[in-house]
Amino acid sequence: MGPGGMLAAMEFRETVRRRRMVRRFDPRAPLPFNTIRDLVELATHAPSAGFSQGWDYLALTEPVQTAAFWAATSEGDAPDRWLTGLMGAPALLLCLANPTAYLDRYAEPDKGWTDRSLEHWPIPYWDTDVAMGAMVMLLGAVDAGLGALFFGVPAPAHDRVKQSFGIPGDRRIVGVVAVGHPLPHPRSPSLRRGRRGVEEVLHAGRYGEAAPPTATVHAAPEE
Repeated sequence: MGPGGMLAAMEFRETVRRRRMVRRFDPRAPLPFNTIRDLVELATHAPSAGFSQGWDYLALTEPVQTAAFWAATSEGDAPDRWLTGLMGAPALLLCLANPTAYLDRYAEPDKGWTDRSLEHWPIPYWDTDVAMGAMVMLLGAVDAGLGALFFGVPAPAHDRVKQSFGIPGDRRIVGVVAVGHPLPHPRSPSLRRGRRGVEEVLHAGRYGEAAPPTATVHAAPEE
């Protein structure tokens, strides 16, 4: 943390490239609640369709709270090595989406979808916006010198988690951001797949067309 509780400054590109999914946290290292507040404040600057802002973030920062979360998501088996490391995180941020906020917003006169039909939403932007907020928090954690991990709640556990923490039934648990001080841990075996390069993922003008090595992008001329 920097002076006055502000997150430490870091170049954006460096922050993005340093971001990793941390799977092991130091349970002995305290985390000020103001750090959590700062991360959530950053998340409120994520894009939001229609400025609907149908997001809520439930912070679990007390040992009794995080223990209740792990109990609600457990199937009774002993935690494996991965889960044991993750359970050391002192803070869990449950990322919640509110679809009704979007249906209400887009039924307003400037949008006009008064039928409130889900057919208008081939992509559920309530989940998309919350996920973008989660990404902001992941980057904010790196910027603050912390580690973070985004993970999902097992499908059978969603209702148990909602009941445990009084989450309204119409909210969707998009995922959870674990935050804390990272400890060394083995690299994920998934990384052996390698990162797809920009030459593979960038298509120019038509799917499958390679981008030119050098080019200038021009806006359409005004009529």
